[in-house]
Amino acid sequence: MKTFTATPADIDKQWILIDAEGVVLGRLASIIAMRLRGKHKPSFTPNMDMGDNVIIINADKVQLTGNKRDKPNYWHTGYPGGIKSRTTGQILEGKFPERVVTMAVKRMLPGGKLSRQQMTNLRVYASADHPHEAQNPTVLDVKSMNKKNTRSA
Repeated sequence: MKTFTATPADIDKQWILIDAEGVVLGRLASIIAMRLRGKHKPSFTPNMDMGDNVIIINADKVQLTGNKRDKPNYWHTGYPGGIKSRTTGQILEGKFPERVVTMAVKRMLPGGKLSRQQMTNLRVYASADHPHEAQNPTVLDVKSMNKKNTRSA
């Protein structure tokens, strides 16, 4: 018996649509990262891009538990004294709320060339509109997978 190793001809990519409205961010990001890597497939090969194409809608309505809305996110401009910060709540209410979901998924993937390639299969939209209707994405209901995936008030 030989170990199966996938080749590019064996890879079958699907299109998946996930509605992020009311879903806890960390749980959503871990499910998306697993789908992007292809770990849900029995033919998973760690050195191949086997993951599916994932479309996230309503990224601005994602839920955060605890005081994570007040957590500062830092970045540096590259100039002396150029440290900047914004809270996660400010980013969600700002111009690009989809960056919160994108960065959460990016940080759950292993670093390297392959994970950067897998991140190109992720499309995040702040509203319910998306231009990928022609791909006929299958809907993945993350809310119904586990009752902890939604935040109860």
